[in-house]
Amino acid sequence: MSSCIFAGSLDLATLRRRSLRPDPSREPKVHLEIGSRLENVELVQIAVEAALQQLSVEDVFAHQVGTAIREAVANAIEHGNQSDCSKQVQVDFCLEGNEIVIEVTDEGVGFDPGKVPDPLEAENLLKPNGRGILLIREFMDEVEYRFKNNRGTALVMRKQMNLPRAESDLSLIHI
Repeated sequence: MSSCIFAGSLDLATLRRRSLRPDPSREPKVHLEIGSRLENVELVQIAVEAALQQLSVEDVFAHQVGTAIREAVANAIEHGNQSDCSKQVQVDFCLEGNEIVIEVTDEGVGFDPGKVPDPLEAENLLKPNGRGILLIREFMDEVEYRFKNNRGTALVMRKQMNLPRAESDLSLIHI
């Protein structure tokens, strides 16, 4: 059992808008920073799905992105940060043209994605875990891992969307 205490309310995350890097070509983004508690996974999924709904993203794509974000954040908490309450997970969501870009960063030591067992292999079919990376790769158009010398892993996921230009401004989104 975890010694992490559920903080309750929206204090679970620091919701603020900022850019990771000063780059004028990038559109506004949503930034969330959460403690490494599994109960925070749903908060992130709700925030991202609310943003997608306000952007009029089709339900099927919103579900795919929501599932990918849920799996990515759960993996960052459990595997990256080892459910260590003193470590944070950062989630950045932005638009680059008609492409949704989500970056999930943990403070763990990293891993080799090539060494993750294939959940579709016969010996892994009945295992209760190991499908998160598979789902992320299936639902997102691009998936990239960036490793930060034993100081965290960033998972960058991209999904093309057909967004009407007038609706693709994240600065109008209220979470």
